[in-house]
Amino acid sequence: MAINDLALRGDHITLEALLKATGLASGGAAKALIAEGGVRVNGQVETRRGRKLRAGDEVVVGESCVRVQAG
Repeated sequence: MAINDLALRGDHITLEALLKATGLASGGAAKALIAEGGVRVNGQVETRRGRKLRAGDEVVVGESCVRVQAG
């Protein structure tokens, strides 16, 4: 599994914004991927694209993992 780190610029980032920023999905694809249950946050399926992610959260899409870290 490919693991990447993302440093926050503020105190949080939304799930949809993280998928776009990391290149895991484009705008429309990110929305669909989330709605279809293709994204896990901290091991749980997440279907809210506005979910606020904070330092310490881990997002998994397929074989890719993004760890959110404090900026």
